[in-house]
Amino acid sequence: MSASTESLLARRSRWAWGAALAVLLAAPFIGLYPIFMMKALCFAIFAVAFNLLLGFTGLLSFGHAAYLGAAAYFTGWLVKSAGLSPELGVLVGTAGAGLMGLAVGLIAIRRQGIYFAMITLAMAQMIYFVWLQAPFTGGEDGLQGVPRGNLFGFISLASDVTMYYVVLAVFVAVFLGVIRIVHSPYGQVLKAIRENEPRAVSLGYDVDRYKLLAFVLSTTLAGLAGSLKTLVLGFATLSDAHWSLSGEVVLMTLLGGMGTFAGPVLGAFTIIGLQNFLADRVGSWVTVIIGVIFVLCVVAFRRGFVGELLAWYRRRAAPAA
Repeated sequence: MSASTESLLARRSRWAWGAALAVLLAAPFIGLYPIFMMKALCFAIFAVAFNLLLGFTGLLSFGHAAYLGAAAYFTGWLVKSAGLSPELGVLVGTAGAGLMGLAVGLIAIRRQGIYFAMITLAMAQMIYFVWLQAPFTGGEDGLQGVPRGNLFGFISLASDVTMYYVVLAVFVAVFLGVIRIVHSPYGQVLKAIRENEPRAVSLGYDVDRYKLLAFVLSTTLAGLAGSLKTLVLGFATLSDAHWSLSGEVVLMTLLGGMGTFAGPVLGAFTIIGLQNFLADRVGSWVTVIIGVIFVLCVVAFRRGFVGELLAWYRRRAAPAA
């Protein structure tokens, strides 16, 4: 593809993101429910974090919900029982998830493919049973009644609108940060590892160190999503750390477009939107419907929504180029 075509695609992408940001900024005033939007943004952060690992590094983790759930419990307990401010609770919860990711990564990162995925799943299940038995988590009842508190001591988060703009600011920062990481020299090495790991090794890169850092970054951002989700909803439950949530984030990433920036965000909003829209109408059948949609997507849109759209645009632009 010619440089002019790539430049046009970049300009149109910026216009699309500008329009999306404008909609997000206006969301509370155009009839979009703030709680739903905040929940969707938290899962968008989760999906963006997972895509950094799967889409740009080529590592499939089946246990990423463990880090979201861990940060959710850490933040919830610290804010509710220890009396920490919300920003400190989020920081500690996020750091805790990152440290857990480091511990698991040191064990799992030397394996590849299905072995890596199974180790992450096994470790996540171990962590899940810790939360089930730990006294401070509330067991099956979960950790309830987590207050939002005051941000920096003077910004009350009791208002859903105020809380929404805080979550939106964090989402934008995470999204731009991941773009910067991927476009950095470090990100180029990650993509080289994804495409051909033996060749990256032959070029002298310590691929285990690069993959471990990517894993820790991904788990840290997943923890950030869990911490924010706890403040937004006011509780943390075992479902935040269950293996099924790890499957949902895989679905979000593949549905939107693995290895794209917009794909995981679109996938997160699609899945959370379907769950909220269908829950009162079809009950437990919502899981079956989402599964059917996923199968149709895999068959008809193998690159995901955004991936297929970009591929169609490039095919359309190629003859002109």
